[in-house]
Amino acid sequence: MASAGTAPEPGPREMPEDGDPVRRRGQRVNGEVSGTLRPGGTENPPSPGTAAPGGCRTEATAAGCEPVLGAGAGSPGGSLQPAEEEPGRREEALMTELSELVQTVVKSSSWWERHGLDISILTCSFLLLPAGFLCLRSAQFIPFLVGILTLGVVHHTLTVKGSHLASHNALTESKSWGKVWAIFFIELCSAFTAEQGTYNHVKIHHGYTNVIGLGDSSTWKLPFLNRYVYMFIAPLAVPIITPLVALDLLRNVEWKAALRTLCCMFLGLYCHYWLLLHVSGFQSQWSALLCMLLTRSLLAHPYIHVNIFQHIGLPMFAADRKPKRIHLMSLGVLNLPRNALLDWSFGHSLISCHVEHHLFPNLSDNMCLKIKPIVSQYLKQKKLPYNEDTYSSRLRLFLHRYEELMVQAPPITELVGIQ
Repeated sequence: MASAGTAPEPGPREMPEDGDPVRRRGQRVNGEVSGTLRPGGTENPPSPGTAAPGGCRTEATAAGCEPVLGAGAGSPGGSLQPAEEEPGRREEALMTELSELVQTVVKSSSWWERHGLDISILTCSFLLLPAGFLCLRSAQFIPFLVGILTLGVVHHTLTVKGSHLASHNALTESKSWGKVWAIFFIELCSAFTAEQGTYNHVKIHHGYTNVIGLGDSSTWKLPFLNRYVYMFIAPLAVPIITPLVALDLLRNVEWKAALRTLCCMFLGLYCHYWLLLHVSGFQSQWSALLCMLLTRSLLAHPYIHVNIFQHIGLPMFAADRKPKRIHLMSLGVLNLPRNALLDWSFGHSLISCHVEHHLFPNLSDNMCLKIKPIVSQYLKQKKLPYNEDTYSSRLRLFLHRYEELMVQAPPITELVGIQ
């Protein structure tokens, strides 16, 4: 789920962290492909005392990440160097300095900038719902098409942008209201589970960004599908797969939360179905269900693409050798260019400000856009990566190197010094 309020589960354990730029070797993690979709929606975090997944090391580059084979374990240059205290301090100082610059901007921003603008976008989307359902009453093609497009964009604005902001409690400064918004957007609108959605996205994906077996985005991989089926046909099944995955995840939550989630999921889906029958005037149940599938999958293709483009193909790390936060996020996250449709329906933090979002995940979309010049200038000034690429370029890359990026296990990057 690009994906709810404050999760009751404790955050992930802190792992030992390590130095800097980059050396790779080349074997598969535990001898198998790590990109297998698991029923839980993400791999389980390692339990105390469990060794992190092993693998080979590679030399990391920016977007596209062409592997450069480094020294093997048995070669003179291939031995691992212990992390030095001084580089670690420098990395922490960099993150502290950047945080202070960003906090200055945040404190000087108004409520409208911090929350109001994004709330107004979500509110406008709600106000467009009646127009969308009424347009579907028309027997003429153009008004009917406008209704489909309107409901599709509104659906993704509420379920992607709304759910994502709610999962990070970025819509309000109140934790109680944050929980309410998380349940509303994630469970009622998106037919997913707020607890597991928040845990998997905030605690795992953000806590272990590009860490093999945890936040490595491997849950988006379906190795048994070929590139064209995965990239262009499978996204149409997202509205069906989402509630099914949620039902499986409910095994991991207490019964009261599971019951609430089931009620919210049923209510959201049934309301959509009922409105199509009684407001839009659909005569057949199957035609109403088909319309639900069409509107809920309207932007499913860019939704899937964005989620894989911005992490997969970038450096991946072992859990016990991951770098400090500023290097982890600058190496393992990529920004796409601004796009009016996707900025509105997905939000800046998922499109053109994804690096900023991973560095400061509690900021709203508008605030991520506001701090973008500061973050990009700072990272470039400190000679740190700031990955950017176009949508079309990433699409060509994934079609050309699908087997390597989406089927095979990624090489593990290990940082060995500060650039």
